[in-house]
Amino acid sequence: MRRVVARLVVALTWFLAGGSVRRAKGFTTDPKQRIYFANHSSHLDFVIIWAALPPALRMRTRPVAAKDYWDRSALRRYLARSVFNAVLIERNREAMSANPMDTLKDGLGSEHSLILFPEGTRGDGVTLGPFKSGIYRLALERPDVELIPVYIENLNRILPKGEFLPVPMMSAITFGVPMQVQDGEGKVEFLDRAKNALLELR
Repeated sequence: MRRVVARLVVALTWFLAGGSVRRAKGFTTDPKQRIYFANHSSHLDFVIIWAALPPALRMRTRPVAAKDYWDRSALRRYLARSVFNAVLIERNREAMSANPMDTLKDGLGSEHSLILFPEGTRGDGVTLGPFKSGIYRLALERPDVELIPVYIENLNRILPKGEFLPVPMMSAITFGVPMQVQDGEGKVEFLDRAKNALLELR
């Protein structure tokens, strides 16, 4: 059932936001674990990245998303938990029952990949905000996992912040070259390099 609904979600996503998908030379569909990190301007961001992945990778990839948003209705809960198999993060510190970093590590496990947004919140689709340290800490904890920058264009115009209904429009998704934390690389240096890796995909 999950695969049937997933195919419908992919088809609807490409109807609303279909466009070009570009992948860096050497992008493979082998089942190695990856962390896809992207700019964030729309609730559709992780959906379009997830839909742009080849099916063999899509079913192994878990979006990281805000629990309060995706638990807001029965349909969202079903999509997040049963279709996307999302890793849901509690944003309200008072309601947290687990350390978010532990939740991310558990979400990766031994076979899954993640889609996450280092900015932590949605931007305006033009300016890239500062990156939070979570991606650096996760990369240090799991040096065996590739980090792949993904730049999304135009989704902020398809589903602008504050809007409920999407407007069909062409988008573009670019997958960059894998990267990892280098030996001795500090947090600030890594976050700057990761941010620049995204900007270079514009």
